Amino acid sequence: MNIDLNGKLALVTGGAGQLGRVMVRSLAECGADVIIHYRSSAAKAEELRNEVKQTGNKVMIVQADIASLESVMQMKEQIQSHFGRLPEITVANAVEQYEWTSVLEQDPKDYQSQFETCVMQSVYLAKAFVPAMVERKYGRFIGINTECSMQNHPGQSAYVAGKRGMDGVYRVLAKEVGEHGITVNQVAPGWTVSDRDRDQGSEHNASYEASVPLGRRGTDQEIANMVAFLASDLASFTTGAYIPVCGGNIMPAI
Repeated sequence: MNIDLNGKLALVTGGAGQLGRVMVRSLAECGADVIIHYRSSAAKAEELRNEVKQTGNKVMIVQADIASLESVMQMKEQIQSHFGRLPEITVANAVEQYEWTSVLEQDPKDYQSQFETCVMQSVYLAKAFVPAMVERKYGRFIGINTECSMQNHPGQSAYVAGKRGMDGVYRVLAKEVGEHGITVNQVAPGWTVSDRDRDQGSEHNASYEASVPLGRRGTDQEIANMVAFLASDLASFTTGAYIPVCGGNIMPAI
């Protein structure tokens, strides 16, 4: 049993980032043509496009501000013009980075940025791409959440607020569009090892790993594996799910 995405078109926001680039590669390896979204990492996006082109897949890069409806709609038009169609698979992976601190010290602008890049990104992507999924009676709408949504550790408040708001959008959307053959799911990574960690030699953290039942940090490839699964027909009856990929560090209860 293989993950077969041949004939599918997939959009990954933040596709040139640490986790996004592995999602792009994995979706392409499964046969999908891919759209690599970026906001400011043009050189990295171009490098990844050249890499994916070597696989024979169709690929484009597109710049957009995912916190702006106008910009997302412009991205939609660029994709339509380039491919002559819109993606069956969207992965909302991009998020604004900021410095974590306590609620009392956190800049209110950080809460706004997290709301815009978690909640509103998802809303804008839905408005841009779900109507075409409804028309074709098929679609995969995937969001990258976080284990932090259940941890609620000190210093996480803006991030947690944005991701918990995002969770609400996905659960409601799943009920609204399920009748059209569209699945809506979230992947919730733990503290994940990426290329940055490999370059810095920081793959391990004893205190964190001690809390993980599987005894280690997950990898970017393991996150991408779950995304590819949810994008495929193997997950055709899975929707409305928040799926931790964190080695058991969090365990949603019934």
